[in-house]
Amino acid sequence: MARRIVEDVRKVIADGSGGDAALVWAMRRYIYIRLQYDERGSPIHRRLLKLKKMVAQKGKCALCGVELPERGAELDRFDPMKGYTEENTQVVCQKCHREGQAKKEFA
Repeated sequence: MARRIVEDVRKVIADGSGGDAALVWAMRRYIYIRLQYDERGSPIHRRLLKLKKMVAQKGKCALCGVELPERGAELDRFDPMKGYTEENTQVVCQKCHREGQAKKEFA
C-alpha cells in the first residue's frame, strides 16, 4: 500500500508540475519536509521541548548526570514511534546518546 501511495504522489507531482523541473523539486521537498514534521514535529517544537526538559533535568544528562553543554545535548525518545513528547523524551549528552543508540543497534 505504501508503494502505491508513493506512486500516486509521484504522478500527482508530475501532473501538477506541468513539466517544470524546479516545481517538481519544490513539491517533492515540501512533501518530504511535511512528512518529517508528522513524525518528528517541527524544529521549533523539538527545540522548545529540549529546553523544557533541560530545565526539568536541572541541566544534567538524564543518564549519567553530567552537566549538559549549552550546545550539543540531544533529545532522546524512549519509544521512537511515540514521537517527541514530554512523557517520551529525555535530554542526554552525546556520549550517552551514542552508546544508547549502539546498544539498540540504531547507530
